[in-house]
Amino acid sequence: MGRMGPTEWIIILIVVLLLFGGKKIPELMKGLGAGVKEFKDAAKGEEKAKEESKEEIK
Repeated sequence: MGRMGPTEWIIILIVVLLLFGGKKIPELMKGLGAGVKEFKDAAKGEEKAKEESKEEIK
């Protein structure tokens, strides 16, 4: 199983369109984007907390 090619992506997009319809997709993408942003913010916060704890130890 290698990388996904253009044919696989097209099939996935068609299935998503059939399952959710064209009107729901922007909502889904907005929610997905918000989730990714929240995850990145949490990861940055965790990294910052580790750096601060290292500085306290010194």
